[in-house]
Amino acid sequence: MLSNVATARDPQQGNQIPEPPPPASLYPPPQAPFQLQRTGAQTKKNAITDDYKVTAQVLGLGINGKVLECFSKKTQEKFALKMLQDCPKARREVDLHWRASGCTHIVRIVDVYENLYQGKKCLLIVMECMEGGELFSRIQDRGDQAFTEREASEIMKSIGEAVQHLHSVNIAHRDVKPENLLYTTKRPNAILKLTDFGFAKETTSFNSLATPCYTPYYVAPEVLGPEKYDKSCDMWSLGVIMYILLCGYPPFYSNHGLAISPGMKKRIRMGQYEFPNPEWSEVSEEAKQLIRELLKTEPTQRMTILEFMNHPWINQSMQVPQTPLHTSRVLKEEKDLWEDVKEEMTSALATMRVDYEQIKIKKIEESCNPLLIKRRKKALTAPTPANH
Repeated sequence: MLSNVATARDPQQGNQIPEPPPPASLYPPPQAPFQLQRTGAQTKKNAITDDYKVTAQVLGLGINGKVLECFSKKTQEKFALKMLQDCPKARREVDLHWRASGCTHIVRIVDVYENLYQGKKCLLIVMECMEGGELFSRIQDRGDQAFTEREASEIMKSIGEAVQHLHSVNIAHRDVKPENLLYTTKRPNAILKLTDFGFAKETTSFNSLATPCYTPYYVAPEVLGPEKYDKSCDMWSLGVIMYILLCGYPPFYSNHGLAISPGMKKRIRMGQYEFPNPEWSEVSEEAKQLIRELLKTEPTQRMTILEFMNHPWINQSMQVPQTPLHTSRVLKEEKDLWEDVKEEMTSALATMRVDYEQIKIKKIEESCNPLLIKRRKKALTAPTPANH
């Protein structure tokens, strides 16, 4: 079975749809297609089955339903079909993914259809089919061939290029994790790509005041620049993925078998992780220092994507030592725990997104706005109206 193209999402995301339909039950909606912002592209209004043969082959499973295999009737080329029930969140996902689709290291959207299924409008996203599987599965399946620090550097550069493209067009992905990093094919020269824009967010400041602050008088500096928080979520993810690439296990873990325990939350917030031997004994100090910059506990202090891409360990990968790493062996040995590792990262990212949303909204009581202080004093000294 091919790796997941659309991954599980927080239940409150609200894009859940019924089981994917048999192809014949898809038909066009009566109203006009919506135009995607910025791209100028439009969804197609005709039935997807006019242009594609949709099979029952499942390529991936997620909370949103199945990702199915489909073939272009014109070229016979194979694609992946993702279905979302039409709603504002689904439209945002499609719009942001389509806008980002031009990057070599982001899964490409080919077509988007609006079709009805059981009386409900659905968005059908036709994407390139990623037949090479997940990043860490590929490393796990290497056999005796050593995985080196230089290879880890080259992989991080590919992921960094995807994130750099997104951040340059004011999009934060906010769900960069192992199962969203897929290879195009199983061949050695396959390209690694980022997918699943279910939590992606536009980060331009003009949208910032849509937060529940109501008036600029009460807006904290973080609210005026929340893109730092949204983008820093991606930088933290880069740090975790880089750490796993270099040793085969994650920097933060849950002691109690829970998806994310209070202890794990504390370790993430306190930045409590180590570089234990023997896995880290031969890893370069440069790589460790880069991880420290990415896993900083204060989101605004984490390095930016430009700083990351300009770091010698990334932009001079040919100078990175070809030290054999323990990664492949550890991933094989801990294969049974890998699903738990993925679940922990999913939960950690979900917690982080919630935390950052809360950080952006500063309580009025904590505001240092001089006008507000003056008005408070005036309210305290004002005479109490007499009761009649």
